[in-house]
Amino acid sequence: MIIAMSIDATEEEIQHVIERVEECGFRAHVSRGAERVVIGAVGNNQRRHELEALRAAPGVEDVVPLAHPFKLVSLQFKRERTVVDVAGVRVGGSEAVVIAGPCSVESREQILQTAHAVRHAGAHMLRGGAYKPRTSPYDFQGLGIEALRLLAEARAQTGLPVVTEVMSTEDIDTVAEHADVLQVGARNMQNFPLLRRLAKTPRPVLLKRGPSATVKEWLLAAEYLLAGGNEHVILCERGIKTFETELRNTLDLAAVALAKELSHLPVIVDPSHGTGRRSLIAAASRAALAIGSDGLIVEVHPCPERALSDGQQSLDLAEFERMMRELTAPLPKLAPSFALAC
Repeated sequence: MIIAMSIDATEEEIQHVIERVEECGFRAHVSRGAERVVIGAVGNNQRRHELEALRAAPGVEDVVPLAHPFKLVSLQFKRERTVVDVAGVRVGGSEAVVIAGPCSVESREQILQTAHAVRHAGAHMLRGGAYKPRTSPYDFQGLGIEALRLLAEARAQTGLPVVTEVMSTEDIDTVAEHADVLQVGARNMQNFPLLRRLAKTPRPVLLKRGPSATVKEWLLAAEYLLAGGNEHVILCERGIKTFETELRNTLDLAAVALAKELSHLPVIVDPSHGTGRRSLIAAASRAALAIGSDGLIVEVHPCPERALSDGQQSLDLAEFERMMRELTAPLPKLAPSFALAC
């Protein structure tokens, strides 16, 4: 349930409603917009009728049942779109944001060369894997803490905020010391102990959609983060598994538009994993921005043929610079339009 307070509701009236919500056995989540306050009552018990009675409380404009199981993530709960500030980079603002870098940090020379090149080309943040979840136990698993130190050095030299994946609850504190955004990979989207723990961290979280997850499951995973106290969440569409065999994944751009229709959270797109082919990344990036994506996360490597992971879906430095010129900088974020011309 959401309790919409009137525009002229006093702070005392707001606090009274919060107390009544908690008395009814619900948790109160307060969203303070530019014009009014909305209070979300989160929980599941038999006292919903008492919440409905709050329509009679002073300062309350309406009490509305939520149409979806994801409550705090819902655009129904918060009408203003969330903007996640990452060291001055605004994800979900008026401009699309580009995050670029290698799948895996392999050496000091590799990550520093890439960081300077993507910054020069117009990227806003640096990505790089320190801990890598690989399908085979014999594949390169990442450099771990050494990679985190190298990413921090690259940030110090370029000023680019760092995005990297965290795989386990044990690694969260260490990764958070070195990175600006903690990424939850597709395989961990429904790792609920990890999500609960990340909900308590002060760092923004980039939540990738699982390869077989529905949009509803994706948003419910985000709900774990918001319900636990972390409102700084960025959704990432990275492709899903379908019957198609020519592509690594099928990039579901309709899901981007749907997620933005259902949720106030920013949504970005990973065209590298979404296609698995470097030749398609630029086109998929243009399509993502055209449908309203808040940004891109792209794999870039100085020499993709020598990459220890995902070289086939990584742009080289010249290709990335060319793509950024084609997209133009600053990048326009195009809102989807469904109106037909007369």
